[in-house]
Amino acid sequence: MTKFSDLALDPRVLQAVAETGYETPTPIQAQAIPFALEGRDVLGIAQTGTGKTASFSLPMITLLGKGRARARMPRSLVLCPTRELAAQVAENFDTYAKHTKLTKALLIGGVAFGEQDKLIDRGVDVLIATPGRLLDHFERGKLLLTGVQIMVVDEADRMLDMGFIPDIERIFSLTPFTRQTFFFSATMAPEIERITKTFLSNPAKIEVARQSTTSETIEQALIQFTPSRKDRSFAEKRAVLRALIRAEGETCTNAIIFCNRKMDVDVVAKSLKSHGFNAAPIHGDLDQSQRMKTLDGFRDGSLQLLVASDVAARGLDIPSVSHVFNFDLPSHPEDYVHRIGRTGRAGRKGKAFSIATPFDEKYLTNIENLVKQTIPRGTLPEGFAMPEAREPRERRDERGPKGKGGKPQRDNRDTVPREAVAETPKDERREDNRREDRSSDRREDRGPKPQVHHHGSAPHSHHHRDETRREDGRRDDRQNDRQHDRNNDRRRNERDDRVVGMGDHVPDFILRSFKLKERPAPVTEAEVDAPEPQLADSQAE
Repeated sequence: MTKFSDLALDPRVLQAVAETGYETPTPIQAQAIPFALEGRDVLGIAQTGTGKTASFSLPMITLLGKGRARARMPRSLVLCPTRELAAQVAENFDTYAKHTKLTKALLIGGVAFGEQDKLIDRGVDVLIATPGRLLDHFERGKLLLTGVQIMVVDEADRMLDMGFIPDIERIFSLTPFTRQTFFFSATMAPEIERITKTFLSNPAKIEVARQSTTSETIEQALIQFTPSRKDRSFAEKRAVLRALIRAEGETCTNAIIFCNRKMDVDVVAKSLKSHGFNAAPIHGDLDQSQRMKTLDGFRDGSLQLLVASDVAARGLDIPSVSHVFNFDLPSHPEDYVHRIGRTGRAGRKGKAFSIATPFDEKYLTNIENLVKQTIPRGTLPEGFAMPEAREPRERRDERGPKGKGGKPQRDNRDTVPREAVAETPKDERREDNRREDRSSDRREDRGPKPQVHHHGSAPHSHHHRDETRREDGRRDDRQNDRQHDRNNDRRRNERDDRVVGMGDHVPDFILRSFKLKERPAPVTEAEVDAPEPQLADSQAE
Protein backbone atom coordinates (compact mmCIF):
# COMPACT_ATOMS: atom_id res chain seq x y z
CA MET A 1 0.00 0.00 0.00
CA THR A 2 1.32 3.42 -1.00
CA LYS A 3 2.18 5.88 1.76
CA PHE A 4 2.92 9.59 1.66
CA SER A 5 6.57 8.85 2.35
CA ASP A 6 6.73 7.00 -0.99
CA LEU A 7 5.61 10.04 -3.06
CA ALA A 8 8.90 12.02 -3.16
CA LEU A 9 7.39 15.02 -1.39
CA ASP A 10 9.45 17.66 0.43
CA PRO A 11 10.46 16.44 3.90
CA ARG A 12 8.92 19.56 5.44
CA VAL A 13 5.62 18.73 3.72
CA LEU A 14 5.78 15.12 4.92
CA GLN A 15 6.35 16.35 8.46
CA ALA A 16 3.24 18.55 8.27
CA VAL A 17 1.18 15.69 6.83
CA ALA A 18 2.33 13.36 9.59
CA GLU A 19 1.36 15.91 12.23
CA THR A 20 -2.19 15.98 10.84
CA GLY A 21 -2.45 12.23 11.40
CA TYR A 22 -2.55 11.08 7.77
CA GLU A 23 -0.32 8.25 6.59
CA THR A 24 -2.02 6.74 3.54
CA PRO A 25 -3.08 8.90 0.57
CA THR A 26 -6.46 8.57 -1.06
CA PRO A 27 -6.64 7.08 -4.58
CA ILE A 28 -6.79 10.49 -6.27
CA GLN A 29 -3.80 11.67 -4.22
CA ALA A 30 -1.74 8.56 -4.86
CA GLN A 31 -2.20 8.89 -8.63
CA ALA A 32 -2.12 12.68 -9.11
CA ILE A 33 0.87 13.64 -6.93
CA PRO A 34 3.54 11.68 -8.92
CA PHE A 35 2.42 13.21 -12.24
CA ALA A 36 2.33 16.68 -10.67
CA LEU A 37 5.87 16.33 -9.31
CA GLU A 38 7.03 15.38 -12.84
CA GLY A 39 5.78 18.76 -14.10
CA ARG A 40 2.88 17.41 -16.17
CA ASP A 41 -0.60 18.88 -16.42
CA VAL A 42 -3.15 16.92 -14.41
CA LEU A 43 -6.86 16.44 -15.12
CA GLY A 44 -8.45 14.90 -12.04
CA ILE A 45 -12.03 13.58 -11.99
CA ALA A 46 -13.28 12.35 -8.65
CA GLN A 47 -16.40 12.66 -6.57
CA THR A 48 -16.52 15.10 -3.73
CA GLY A 49 -14.83 14.18 -0.46
CA THR A 50 -11.98 12.19 -2.00
CA GLY A 51 -9.17 14.59 -1.05
CA LYS A 52 -8.70 16.60 -4.23
CA THR A 53 -7.37 19.63 -2.30
CA ALA A 54 -4.32 17.78 -1.02
CA SER A 55 -3.79 16.32 -4.51
CA PHE A 56 -2.64 19.71 -5.78
CA SER A 57 -1.57 21.55 -2.60
CA LEU A 58 1.09 19.01 -1.53
CA PRO A 59 2.98 18.87 -4.86
CA MET A 60 2.54 22.63 -5.33
CA ILE A 61 4.29 23.37 -2.01
CA THR A 62 7.08 20.98 -2.96
CA LEU A 63 7.59 22.54 -6.39
CA LEU A 64 7.57 26.09 -5.01
CA GLY A 65 10.18 25.28 -2.36
CA LYS A 66 12.87 26.88 -4.48
CA GLY A 67 12.54 30.44 -5.70
CA ARG A 68 11.30 33.78 -4.46
CA ALA A 69 8.17 35.77 -5.16
CA ARG A 70 8.26 39.27 -6.62
CA ALA A 71 5.95 42.15 -5.85
CA ARG A 72 2.51 41.92 -7.51
CA MET A 73 3.62 38.76 -9.37
CA PRO A 74 2.38 35.57 -7.64
CA ARG A 75 4.18 32.35 -8.47
CA SER A 76 1.08 30.15 -8.35
CA LEU A 77 -2.66 30.68 -8.65
CA VAL A 78 -5.57 28.66 -7.24
CA LEU A 79 -9.07 29.50 -8.51
CA CYS A 80 -12.13 28.48 -6.46
CA PRO A 81 -15.82 29.04 -7.23
CA THR A 82 -16.93 30.24 -3.77
CA ARG A 83 -15.49 32.26 -0.92
CA GLU A 84 -15.91 29.42 1.54
CA LEU A 85 -14.00 26.96 -0.63
CA ALA A 86 -11.22 29.50 -1.21
CA ALA A 87 -10.93 30.08 2.54
CA GLN A 88 -10.80 26.32 3.12
CA VAL A 89 -7.98 25.89 0.57
CA ALA A 90 -6.10 28.69 2.34
CA GLU A 91 -6.47 26.84 5.65
CA ASN A 92 -5.13 23.64 4.09
CA PHE A 93 -2.18 25.54 2.68
CA ASP A 94 -1.39 26.95 6.12
CA THR A 95 -1.52 23.43 7.55
CA TYR A 96 0.73 21.77 4.97
CA ALA A 97 3.19 24.68 4.49
CA LYS A 98 3.69 25.63 8.13
CA HIS A 99 7.30 24.38 8.10
CA THR A 100 8.20 26.34 4.96
CA LYS A 101 8.63 30.05 4.32
CA LEU A 102 6.09 30.24 1.50
CA THR A 103 3.64 33.14 1.62
CA LYS A 104 0.05 33.26 0.49
CA ALA A 105 -2.75 35.76 -0.15
CA LEU A 106 -6.50 35.17 -0.19
CA LEU A 107 -8.54 37.32 -2.60
CA ILE A 108 -12.27 36.97 -2.01
CA GLY A 109 -15.24 39.29 -1.94
CA GLY A 110 -16.55 40.83 1.25
CA VAL A 111 -13.02 41.86 2.33
CA ALA A 112 -11.51 45.32 1.93
CA PHE A 113 -9.18 45.84 -1.04
CA GLY A 114 -6.56 47.62 1.08
CA GLU A 115 -5.42 44.64 3.11
CA GLN A 116 -5.32 42.43 0.04
CA ASP A 117 -3.27 45.03 -1.87
CA LYS A 118 -0.67 45.12 0.91
CA LEU A 119 -0.18 41.35 0.71
CA ILE A 120 0.16 41.42 -3.08
CA ASP A 121 2.61 44.33 -2.97
CA ARG A 122 4.95 42.35 -0.71
CA GLY A 123 4.86 39.40 -3.12
CA VAL A 124 3.20 36.03 -2.53
CA ASP A 125 4.09 32.50 -3.56
CA VAL A 126 0.52 31.21 -3.57
CA LEU A 127 -2.49 33.31 -4.58
CA ILE A 128 -5.89 31.80 -3.75
CA ALA A 129 -8.83 33.69 -5.25
CA THR A 130 -12.31 33.67 -6.68
CA PRO A 131 -12.43 34.70 -10.36
CA GLY A 132 -14.39 37.92 -9.86
CA ARG A 133 -12.17 39.42 -7.16
CA LEU A 134 -9.01 38.34 -9.02
CA LEU A 135 -10.08 40.23 -12.15
CA ASP A 136 -11.01 43.25 -10.03
CA HIS A 137 -7.43 43.47 -8.74
CA PHE A 138 -6.02 42.92 -12.22
CA GLU A 139 -8.15 45.65 -13.80
CA ARG A 140 -7.10 48.06 -11.06
CA GLY A 141 -3.48 47.47 -12.05
CA LYS A 142 -2.58 45.89 -8.69
CA LEU A 143 -1.74 42.43 -10.01
CA LEU A 144 0.31 40.80 -12.77
CA LEU A 145 -0.15 37.16 -13.79
CA THR A 146 2.88 36.86 -16.06
CA GLY A 147 4.90 35.12 -13.32
CA VAL A 148 2.43 32.28 -12.63
CA GLN A 149 4.24 28.94 -12.79
CA ILE A 150 1.43 26.68 -11.48
CA MET A 151 -2.28 27.27 -12.01
CA VAL A 152 -5.04 25.27 -10.32
CA VAL A 153 -8.75 25.25 -11.17
CA ASP A 154 -10.71 23.59 -8.37
CA GLU A 155 -14.35 22.43 -8.71
CA ALA A 156 -14.45 23.29 -12.41
CA ASP A 157 -17.98 21.99 -12.90
CA ARG A 158 -19.19 24.36 -10.18
CA MET A 159 -17.46 27.17 -12.08
CA LEU A 160 -19.55 26.19 -15.08
CA ASP A 161 -22.79 26.24 -13.09
CA MET A 162 -22.03 29.68 -11.65
CA GLY A 163 -21.19 31.20 -15.04
CA PHE A 164 -17.46 31.68 -14.40
CA ILE A 165 -16.25 29.97 -17.57
CA PRO A 166 -15.72 33.24 -19.53
CA ASP A 167 -13.70 34.62 -16.61
CA ILE A 168 -11.66 31.41 -16.43
CA GLU A 169 -10.84 31.63 -20.12
CA ARG A 170 -9.72 35.25 -19.72
CA ILE A 171 -7.53 34.40 -16.73
CA PHE A 172 -5.94 31.56 -18.67
CA SER A 173 -5.06 34.02 -21.44
CA LEU A 174 -3.31 36.31 -18.92
CA THR A 175 -0.99 33.57 -17.62
CA PRO A 176 2.15 32.26 -19.40
CA PHE A 177 1.76 29.47 -21.90
CA THR A 178 4.52 27.51 -20.14
CA ARG A 179 2.59 27.22 -16.87
CA GLN A 180 1.73 23.86 -15.26
CA THR A 181 -2.03 23.36 -14.89
CA PHE A 182 -4.02 21.24 -12.43
CA PHE A 183 -7.68 20.87 -13.35
CA PHE A 184 -10.03 19.13 -10.90
CA SER A 185 -13.72 18.45 -11.26
CA ALA A 186 -16.34 16.03 -9.99
CA THR A 187 -18.09 15.76 -13.35
CA MET A 188 -16.95 16.25 -16.92
CA ALA A 189 -19.51 18.34 -18.79
CA PRO A 190 -18.95 19.03 -22.52
CA GLU A 191 -17.99 22.65 -21.81
CA ILE A 192 -15.42 21.54 -19.22
CA GLU A 193 -13.97 19.05 -21.70
CA ARG A 194 -13.64 21.81 -24.30
CA ILE A 195 -11.65 23.99 -21.90
CA THR A 196 -9.32 21.16 -20.94
CA LYS A 197 -8.54 20.48 -24.59
CA THR A 198 -7.85 24.19 -25.16
CA PHE A 199 -5.70 25.10 -22.15
CA LEU A 200 -4.12 21.81 -20.97
CA SER A 201 -1.13 20.32 -22.71
CA ASN A 202 -1.06 16.50 -22.81
CA PRO A 203 -2.61 16.15 -19.34
CA ALA A 204 -2.47 13.04 -17.21
CA LYS A 205 -6.14 12.10 -16.85
CA ILE A 206 -6.96 10.54 -13.51
CA GLU A 207 -10.43 9.18 -12.84
CA VAL A 208 -10.62 7.30 -9.58
CA ALA A 209 -14.38 6.70 -9.68
CA ARG A 210 -17.13 6.67 -12.27
CA GLN A 211 -18.34 10.15 -12.99
CA SER A 212 -21.31 11.34 -10.90
CA THR A 213 -21.52 8.39 -8.53
CA THR A 214 -22.60 8.57 -4.93
CA SER A 215 -20.50 7.20 -2.10
CA GLU A 216 -21.34 3.75 -0.75
CA THR A 217 -20.97 5.04 2.81
CA ILE A 218 -24.11 7.19 2.45
CA GLU A 219 -27.53 5.73 3.26
CA GLN A 220 -30.03 7.45 0.98
CA ALA A 221 -33.80 7.76 1.34
CA LEU A 222 -36.44 9.59 -0.71
CA ILE A 223 -39.50 10.81 1.19
CA GLN A 224 -42.42 11.38 -1.18
CA PHE A 225 -45.70 12.98 -0.15
CA THR A 226 -48.59 14.74 -1.84
CA PRO A 227 -49.51 18.14 -0.35
CA SER A 228 -53.14 18.77 0.56
CA ARG A 229 -53.17 21.91 -1.58
CA LYS A 230 -50.60 23.39 -3.91
CA ASP A 231 -50.37 26.59 -1.89
CA ARG A 232 -49.74 24.50 1.26
CA SER A 233 -46.80 22.58 -0.22
CA PHE A 234 -44.08 24.80 1.29
CA ALA A 235 -45.54 24.73 4.81
CA GLU A 236 -46.16 20.98 4.73
CA LYS A 237 -42.62 20.30 3.50
CA ARG A 238 -41.31 22.18 6.53
CA ALA A 239 -43.48 19.98 8.75
CA VAL A 240 -42.07 16.85 7.07
CA LEU A 241 -38.53 18.14 7.57
CA ARG A 242 -39.10 18.73 11.28
CA ALA A 243 -40.62 15.27 11.67
CA LEU A 244 -37.61 13.62 9.97
CA ILE A 245 -35.13 15.46 12.20
CA ARG A 246 -37.04 14.50 15.33
CA ALA A 247 -37.32 10.88 14.18
CA GLU A 248 -33.52 10.62 13.83
CA GLY A 249 -33.14 11.69 17.44
CA GLU A 250 -29.66 11.69 18.93
CA THR A 251 -28.13 10.05 15.87
CA CYS A 252 -28.53 13.40 14.09
CA THR A 253 -25.62 15.17 15.74
CA ASN A 254 -25.53 17.83 13.02
CA ALA A 255 -26.96 18.24 9.55
CA ILE A 256 -26.91 20.41 6.45
CA ILE A 257 -30.31 21.28 4.94
CA PHE A 258 -30.19 22.32 1.30
CA CYS A 259 -32.72 24.61 -0.40
CA ASN A 260 -32.76 25.75 -4.00
CA ARG A 261 -33.57 29.42 -3.36
CA LYS A 262 -31.95 31.91 -1.01
CA MET A 263 -35.27 33.23 0.27
CA ASP A 264 -36.33 29.68 1.14
CA VAL A 265 -33.10 29.26 3.12
CA ASP A 266 -34.06 32.18 5.35
CA VAL A 267 -37.65 31.00 5.77
CA VAL A 268 -36.70 27.40 6.62
CA ALA A 269 -34.04 28.51 9.12
CA LYS A 270 -36.48 30.89 10.80
CA SER A 271 -39.15 28.18 10.93
CA LEU A 272 -36.76 25.68 12.54
CA LYS A 273 -35.64 28.19 15.16
CA SER A 274 -39.25 29.03 16.00
CA HIS A 275 -39.85 25.32 16.68
CA GLY A 276 -36.92 25.02 19.06
CA PHE A 277 -34.15 23.79 16.71
CA ASN A 278 -30.62 25.18 16.73
CA ALA A 279 -30.41 26.36 13.11
CA ALA A 280 -28.86 29.20 11.10
CA PRO A 281 -28.88 30.15 7.38
CA ILE A 282 -25.97 30.56 4.98
CA HIS A 283 -26.17 31.79 1.38
CA GLY A 284 -24.49 34.18 -0.99
CA ASP A 285 -26.45 37.30 0.02
CA LEU A 286 -25.13 37.29 3.60
CA ASP A 287 -22.08 39.29 4.64
CA GLN A 288 -18.81 37.39 4.48
CA SER A 289 -18.22 37.85 8.19
CA GLN A 290 -21.63 36.36 8.98
CA ARG A 291 -21.02 33.42 6.64
CA MET A 292 -17.67 32.62 8.22
CA LYS A 293 -19.12 32.97 11.73
CA THR A 294 -21.92 30.54 10.86
CA LEU A 295 -19.49 28.01 9.37
CA ASP A 296 -17.19 28.25 12.38
CA GLY A 297 -20.13 27.59 14.69
CA PHE A 298 -21.14 24.57 12.64
CA ARG A 299 -17.60 23.19 12.70
CA ASP A 300 -17.09 23.59 16.44
CA GLY A 301 -20.49 22.08 17.28
CA SER A 302 -22.23 25.16 18.69
CA LEU A 303 -24.61 25.08 15.69
CA GLN A 304 -26.48 21.86 14.92
CA LEU A 305 -28.45 22.59 11.73
CA LEU A 306 -26.99 24.54 8.81
CA VAL A 307 -29.64 25.64 6.29
CA ALA A 308 -27.77 26.39 3.08
CA SER A 309 -28.02 27.07 -0.59
CA ASP A 310 -25.64 25.35 -3.01
CA VAL A 311 -22.88 27.68 -1.83
CA ALA A 312 -22.14 24.96 0.77
CA ALA A 313 -22.57 22.01 -1.60
CA ARG A 314 -19.09 22.07 -3.09
CA GLY A 315 -15.75 21.54 -1.46
CA LEU A 316 -16.53 22.42 2.14
CA ASP A 317 -14.66 19.93 4.29
CA ILE A 318 -16.67 19.32 7.46
CA PRO A 319 -15.78 15.69 8.21
CA SER A 320 -18.32 14.90 10.92
CA VAL A 321 -21.62 15.79 9.24
CA SER A 322 -24.04 13.02 10.19
CA HIS A 323 -27.04 13.92 8.01
CA VAL A 324 -27.95 15.80 4.85
CA PHE A 325 -31.53 16.84 4.10
CA ASN A 326 -32.56 17.95 0.63
CA PHE A 327 -35.51 20.21 1.38
CA ASP A 328 -35.71 20.74 -2.40
CA LEU A 329 -34.50 18.36 -5.08
CA PRO A 330 -31.82 20.24 -7.05
CA SER A 331 -32.64 21.37 -10.56
CA HIS A 332 -29.17 20.26 -11.72
CA PRO A 333 -28.72 16.53 -11.10
CA GLU A 334 -24.95 16.91 -10.46
CA ASP A 335 -25.76 19.03 -7.41
CA TYR A 336 -27.42 16.01 -5.80
CA VAL A 337 -24.09 14.16 -5.81
CA HIS A 338 -22.30 17.13 -4.25
CA ARG A 339 -24.98 17.79 -1.66
CA ILE A 340 -25.14 14.31 -0.20
CA GLY A 341 -21.34 14.15 -0.45
CA ARG A 342 -21.16 16.51 2.55
CA THR A 343 -21.82 13.43 4.73
CA GLY A 344 -20.15 10.03 4.76
CA ARG A 345 -16.70 11.55 4.24
CA ALA A 346 -13.34 9.91 4.99
CA GLY A 347 -14.91 6.48 5.42
CA ARG A 348 -17.57 7.59 7.91
CA LYS A 349 -21.21 6.58 7.66
CA GLY A 350 -23.84 9.15 6.77
CA LYS A 351 -27.53 9.54 5.91
CA ALA A 352 -29.13 11.64 3.18
CA PHE A 353 -32.87 12.33 3.08
CA SER A 354 -34.60 14.00 0.14
CA ILE A 355 -38.14 15.41 0.29
CA ALA A 356 -40.09 15.29 -2.98
CA THR A 357 -43.60 16.10 -4.16
CA PRO A 358 -45.29 15.07 -7.42
CA PHE A 359 -44.10 18.36 -8.92
CA ASP A 360 -40.46 17.16 -8.56
CA GLU A 361 -40.84 14.10 -10.79
CA LYS A 362 -38.76 15.61 -13.58
CA TYR A 363 -35.84 16.41 -11.27
CA LEU A 364 -36.01 12.98 -9.67
CA THR A 365 -35.83 11.25 -13.05
CA ASN A 366 -32.76 13.28 -14.06
CA ILE A 367 -30.98 12.48 -10.80
CA GLU A 368 -31.60 8.74 -11.03
CA ASN A 369 -30.47 8.71 -14.67
CA LEU A 370 -27.24 10.45 -13.68
CA VAL A 371 -26.31 8.24 -10.73
CA LYS A 372 -27.43 5.10 -12.57
CA GLN A 373 -29.46 3.85 -9.64
CA THR A 374 -32.89 4.22 -8.06
CA ILE A 375 -32.93 6.20 -4.83
CA PRO A 376 -34.46 4.00 -2.10
CA ARG A 377 -37.94 5.15 -1.08
CA GLY A 378 -38.53 5.96 2.57
CA THR A 379 -41.66 6.52 4.61
CA LEU A 380 -42.93 9.33 6.78
CA PRO A 381 -42.22 8.92 10.51
CA GLU A 382 -44.82 6.98 12.49
CA GLY A 383 -47.57 9.08 13.97
CA PHE A 384 -46.86 12.03 11.69
CA ALA A 385 -49.89 14.06 10.61
CA MET A 386 -49.98 17.12 8.41
CA PRO A 387 -50.74 20.32 10.32
CA GLU A 388 -54.22 21.72 9.70
CA ALA A 389 -54.40 24.85 7.60
CA ARG A 390 -55.47 27.90 9.59
CA GLU A 391 -58.35 29.84 8.05
CA PRO A 392 -58.29 33.54 9.05
CA ARG A 393 -61.99 34.02 8.22
CA GLU A 394 -63.09 35.22 11.67
CA ARG A 395 -60.45 37.90 11.76
CA ARG A 396 -61.34 38.96 8.25
CA ASP A 397 -65.03 39.26 9.24
CA GLU A 398 -64.09 41.49 12.17
CA ARG A 399 -62.26 43.85 9.86
CA GLY A 400 -65.18 43.94 7.46
CA PRO A 401 -65.16 43.35 3.71
CA LYS A 402 -62.07 44.37 1.83
CA GLY A 403 -62.16 47.08 -0.76
CA LYS A 404 -59.87 47.93 -3.64
CA GLY A 405 -56.19 47.27 -2.90
CA GLY A 406 -56.96 44.89 -0.02
CA LYS A 407 -57.97 47.71 2.38
CA PRO A 408 -61.15 47.60 4.45
CA GLN A 409 -64.03 49.51 2.93
CA ARG A 410 -65.07 52.81 4.49
CA ASP A 411 -68.10 52.59 6.75
CA ASN A 412 -70.90 54.66 5.18
CA ARG A 413 -73.64 53.84 7.70
CA ASP A 414 -73.75 57.41 9.03
CA THR A 415 -74.16 58.97 5.59
CA VAL A 416 -76.19 56.78 3.21
CA PRO A 417 -77.84 53.48 4.11
CA ARG A 418 -76.30 50.56 2.24
CA GLU A 419 -79.75 49.24 1.30
CA ALA A 420 -80.66 52.51 -0.33
CA VAL A 421 -77.46 52.55 -2.32
CA ALA A 422 -78.00 48.97 -3.43
CA GLU A 423 -81.58 49.72 -4.59
CA THR A 424 -80.49 52.62 -6.80
CA PRO A 425 -79.29 51.53 -10.23
CA LYS A 426 -75.66 52.26 -11.04
CA ASP A 427 -76.50 54.40 -14.09
CA GLU A 428 -78.85 56.61 -12.07
CA ARG A 429 -76.27 57.04 -9.29
CA ARG A 430 -73.62 57.96 -11.86
CA GLU A 431 -75.94 60.51 -13.51
CA ASP A 432 -76.81 62.05 -10.12
CA ASN A 433 -73.14 62.49 -9.39
CA ARG A 434 -72.61 64.17 -12.75
CA ARG A 435 -75.51 66.59 -12.13
CA GLU A 436 -74.12 67.46 -8.70
CA ASP A 437 -70.67 68.12 -10.17
CA ARG A 438 -72.08 70.31 -12.95
CA SER A 439 -74.21 72.32 -10.51
CA SER A 440 -71.19 72.80 -8.30
CA ASP A 441 -69.20 74.03 -11.30
CA ARG A 442 -71.95 76.53 -12.18
CA ARG A 443 -72.07 77.80 -8.60
CA GLU A 444 -68.33 78.29 -8.73
CA ASP A 445 -68.63 80.15 -12.04
CA ARG A 446 -71.20 82.53 -10.51
CA GLY A 447 -69.12 82.86 -7.37
CA PRO A 448 -66.76 85.61 -6.35
CA LYS A 449 -64.36 85.16 -9.27
CA PRO A 450 -64.85 88.72 -10.55
CA GLN A 451 -64.07 89.96 -7.05
CA VAL A 452 -60.92 87.86 -6.99
CA HIS A 453 -59.88 89.32 -10.31
CA HIS A 454 -60.77 92.86 -9.24
CA HIS A 455 -59.01 92.74 -5.92
CA GLY A 456 -56.16 90.80 -7.36
CA SER A 457 -55.41 93.76 -9.63
CA ALA A 458 -55.73 96.30 -6.82
CA PRO A 459 -52.58 97.49 -5.04
CA HIS A 460 -51.68 95.89 -1.70
CA SER A 461 -49.34 98.49 -0.25
CA HIS A 462 -49.04 98.39 3.51
CA HIS A 463 -48.99 102.21 3.95
CA HIS A 464 -52.56 102.55 2.51
CA ARG A 465 -54.24 100.13 4.95
CA ASP A 466 -55.71 102.73 7.34
CA GLU A 467 -56.69 105.44 4.81
CA THR A 468 -60.40 104.62 4.43
CA ARG A 469 -62.96 102.15 5.66
CA ARG A 470 -63.20 100.78 2.09
CA GLU A 471 -59.87 99.15 2.52
CA ASP A 472 -61.19 97.28 5.60
CA GLY A 473 -64.14 96.08 3.56
CA ARG A 474 -61.87 94.87 0.80
CA ARG A 475 -59.75 93.01 3.34
CA ASP A 476 -62.90 91.29 4.64
CA ASP A 477 -63.86 90.40 1.08
CA ARG A 478 -60.44 88.86 0.46
CA GLN A 479 -60.81 86.72 3.59
CA ASN A 480 -64.20 85.57 2.37
CA ASP A 481 -62.70 84.78 -1.03
CA ARG A 482 -59.97 82.65 0.53
CA GLN A 483 -62.50 80.79 2.63
CA HIS A 484 -64.62 80.20 -0.47
CA ASP A 485 -61.61 78.90 -2.39
CA ARG A 486 -60.76 76.50 0.45
CA ASN A 487 -64.32 75.21 0.42
CA ASN A 488 -64.12 74.65 -3.33
CA ASP A 489 -60.83 72.78 -2.96
CA ARG A 490 -62.33 70.59 -0.27
CA ARG A 491 -65.28 69.73 -2.51
CA ARG A 492 -62.94 68.90 -5.37
CA ASN A 493 -60.91 66.56 -3.17
CA GLU A 494 -64.08 64.71 -2.22
CA ARG A 495 -64.84 63.87 -5.86
CA ASP A 496 -64.06 60.42 -7.15
CA ASP A 497 -63.01 61.62 -10.60
CA ARG A 498 -60.01 63.72 -9.67
CA VAL A 499 -57.33 64.31 -12.28
CA VAL A 500 -54.49 61.94 -11.39
CA GLY A 501 -51.06 63.52 -11.16
CA MET A 502 -52.14 67.17 -10.63
CA GLY A 503 -51.55 67.22 -6.83
CA ASP A 504 -53.92 68.65 -4.25
CA HIS A 505 -54.89 71.72 -6.32
CA VAL A 506 -56.42 71.20 -9.76
CA PRO A 507 -57.23 74.25 -11.95
CA ASP A 508 -60.96 74.69 -12.28
CA PHE A 509 -60.94 74.86 -16.07
CA ILE A 510 -59.37 71.39 -16.30
CA LEU A 511 -62.17 69.87 -14.26
CA ARG A 512 -64.80 71.54 -16.42
CA SER A 513 -63.14 70.47 -19.63
CA PHE A 514 -63.48 66.80 -18.64
CA LYS A 515 -67.23 67.10 -18.11
CA LEU A 516 -68.37 68.55 -21.43
CA LYS A 517 -71.29 66.64 -22.88
CA GLU A 518 -70.45 67.51 -26.45
CA ARG A 519 -66.80 67.57 -27.39
CA PRO A 520 -65.74 69.91 -30.19
CA ALA A 521 -65.13 68.29 -33.54
CA PRO A 522 -61.51 67.23 -33.96
CA VAL A 523 -59.32 69.33 -36.19
CA THR A 524 -58.62 67.62 -39.48
CA GLU A 525 -55.23 67.31 -41.06
CA ALA A 526 -56.33 69.60 -43.89
CA GLU A 527 -57.15 72.38 -41.43
CA VAL A 528 -53.82 71.91 -39.65
CA ASP A 529 -51.82 72.08 -42.87
CA ALA A 530 -53.83 75.00 -44.32
CA PRO A 531 -51.84 78.29 -44.58
CA GLU A 532 -52.80 81.19 -42.37
CA PRO A 533 -54.88 83.93 -44.10
CA GLN A 534 -52.93 86.96 -45.24
CA LEU A 535 -54.09 90.42 -44.12
CA ALA A 536 -54.46 93.23 -46.57
CA ASP A 537 -52.02 96.12 -46.43
CA SER A 538 -54.65 98.48 -45.07
CA GLN A 539 -55.62 96.01 -42.35
CA ALA A 540 -51.99 95.37 -41.52
CA GLU A 541 -51.49 99.11 -41.00
